[in-house]
Amino acid sequence: KKIYALRDVTATVDNMSHIASSIMSKKIASGADGIVLDVKVGDGAFMKTKEDAEKLARFMVNIGNSVGRKTIAVLSDMNEPLGFAVGNSLEVIEAINTLKGNGPKDLLELTLCLGSNMLMIANRVETYEEGRTLLLENIKNGKAIEKLKEFIKMQGGNEKFVDNINLFKKSKYTINVFAKESGYISKIHAQNVGLIAMKLGAGRENKDDLIDLSVGIVFAKKCCDKVNKGDLLATIYANDEIKGN
Repeated sequence: KKIYALRDVTATVDNMSHIASSIMSKKIASGADGIVLDVKVGDGAFMKTKEDAEKLARFMVNIGNSVGRKTIAVLSDMNEPLGFAVGNSLEVIEAINTLKGNGPKDLLELTLCLGSNMLMIANRVETYEEGRTLLLENIKNGKAIEKLKEFIKMQGGNEKFVDNINLFKKSKYTINVFAKESGYISKIHAQNVGLIAMKLGAGRENKDDLIDLSVGIVFAKKCCDKVNKGDLLATIYANDEIKGN
């Protein structure tokens, strides 16, 4: 907390060396033999350009490899929110649905990419394609969701939430946003969406703020989708009606 506070007041939160050392120190301290990094690039990421994202990725990969960890990095797009959900419980529910085989295409693809690379550096499979096939099989046969339940139980959580998502705390208000005209979704500003979610209570504006796990946004459309006037664009989940509107 002291280091983060110092970075706040010295305007070094987005310093690339600090980001790399902060992330990798935690990965290495956890004891992992292999590390697969998901480095975000775009509007909603610290690294706005591919060039900066590649530079950060090289920093972190070099740190990991220098201390004997097999480390690789994948660059992924953050010019729009990943999946449809933004917000703590809403994203967990979406992750659960993905492991049950009902998740958004982009979230599933990124999961398969990161997972396949992890299987390769763990010497579980020889090729990326073999890893992808294995992961899809384990989603289909239910092993993936059972493993999630095992993780939750081993950490003292309630795995029943996986089988019954209605157990998650619900927000007081749900506010639908509809299209005022027809057209196509040209862009969804990921950074602005993150700031809106924070204002709803899904993130901290100040370090002492409490997180509201139930609030957030669920989009009904992605970039390049066709929209007709009156179509649902998104649903806002809020516990403060004024903030929700």
